[in-house]
This record gives sequence, structure tokens and C-alpha cells, in this order.
Amino acid sequence: MNSENKIVQIRNLHKYFGDSHILRGIDLDVEKGQLISIIGRSGCGKTTLLRCLNCLEILDEGTIKIDDIELSRTKDRKEFEKKVSKIRNKVGMPFINSIEENKLDQDFKLKAHKLRTKVGMLFQGLNLFPNYNVLDNIIIAPKIVQGKDVENSKLHAIKLLAKVGMEDFIDRMPNQLSGGQAQRVAIARALAMNPKVMLYDEPTSALDPELVDEVIKVMTDLNKEGMTQIVVTHSMNFAKNASDIVVFMDKGEIIEMAPPEEMFSNPKDSRTRDYLKLLAI
Repeated sequence: MNSENKIVQIRNLHKYFGDSHILRGIDLDVEKGQLISIIGRSGCGKTTLLRCLNCLEILDEGTIKIDDIELSRTKDRKEFEKKVSKIRNKVGMPFINSIEENKLDQDFKLKAHKLRTKVGMLFQGLNLFPNYNVLDNIIIAPKIVQGKDVENSKLHAIKLLAKVGMEDFIDRMPNQLSGGQAQRVAIARALAMNPKVMLYDEPTSALDPELVDEVIKVMTDLNKEGMTQIVVTHSMNFAKNASDIVVFMDKGEIIEMAPPEEMFSNPKDSRTRDYLKLLAI
């Protein structure tokens, strides 16, 4: 894989919640424009991986690089300790080797914020603002976070709503939308921040079967336009038909990754075969 084409690079990513070791040395490269589906049993760490990519959870070890922003708990922590050591030596205080885990350097926090601006994330709950109509749901983040003027934000929002087939619903409130419609609005809202990578946590799991196709169409259209997308899904049909690469996770590790035709017809690892056998794939 050409390093210039890599938009996401993950190395030796570990995440703990208390004594639970959730992510165990994740390594993953994603090329620009790829649609990656992550599959695996509930509790295997799929959603935690997404949340680490969006810095909703802070990695405990390893490195995440998205576009030109690299976040490394190990490297950044060492730099932090060096700075603290210099300061304490200047004022005659002994250097304390142990720095509390939850005290992150401001530089680290700034990097995490910059990395977060590189991604858009679609949550299972969608989280549309119930007191704003469809159009205002799209423009509020660019206006407040990026300082965009209202008129340009509206024009951009209307284009995005047209892209997802929702331009006729700009005045609707979220409670007036079907599940599929709300999902498409949520995608448009995430795109309004011009992310480099889109993350989806079970984008079709809460939808009625007849509404799934309209959401999948939006995602496949984005794939054709070159948007990089990482999707956590239990839908093997989606993973098989829409993905460039399928990743199988088990117990916090990536066990196998391959193009869908290879993953579903000739999986290499016995754990992958056992999982797909359970699903009668």
C-alpha cells in the first residue's frame, strides 16, 4: 500500500477501561476513498475503535494518524515528561517520573481536537437536535464551530441535503422524519464539517428493512465520490456488497482483513470461519 494513499494509519492501539483490556494492539491502514466494514461479535471492540478514531475515547497506548494529524500517547507523553522535567529542574524541584494518566498535556489535547475535525461520525442514536428543523441541524456546527456565515452555510447545507435526497425536507422537524430520512439528515450534518473520513456505528441497525437501501445508497454514492468511510456493522449483506475491505475483530484484536469476496468465500482464520458459520454465511 502506497503510504501517500493512506488517510488513516493505526499502530499498536491499546485501550483499557479499568482492568478490562478492550483494544489489544490494533494495526490498521485505510486508503483514501476506501469503504471499510468492521464486523465481529458484540463486545469485540468495534465501537471502541471508532470512538478512539474520533477521540471520544483517548487511546492508552499506540498511534493514530488521520490525514496529517498524528496522535501518539507514547510519543506525546514522552514530550510532555521532557517539558515537565525541564521546568521542574529550573525551579529546583525533583522530577517526578509518574505523571497521572488522566493529566494530558495541552499540546496533546490540541492534537486530539485537530484530529477530531478530520472525521465525521454517525452514531446509532443519530442525535439530531430535536428543537431545530432539518436545515438548522445542518448549519449549526459550521456556524458555531467553524465560524461560517449563515448564508453560505445554508447554501452548502441545501447542496448536502440534495446529495442525500432530503432537499424537500428542510423545514421538517426531526420528529416528522422516518428513520431512514433522519439517518440521511445525520449523514448530511456530518458532511457539513467537510471531514476527511466518515465513521458509522451500525448505520442501518435501527431501520426497518425497507428503509435500509436508501441509507446504503447514500454511503455507496459517497464511496464513488471518493469519501473514505469506516463502518461498524452487523449487516453481512452490506459488508459483502458495499465494502472495499472487510475487517473481522474478535476480543479486541483484528483477526483478519480482506476484500469481501475473499473474506466471505475463503476466510483464512478459524475464528473468522466460526463467526461466519454462526451467521450461516
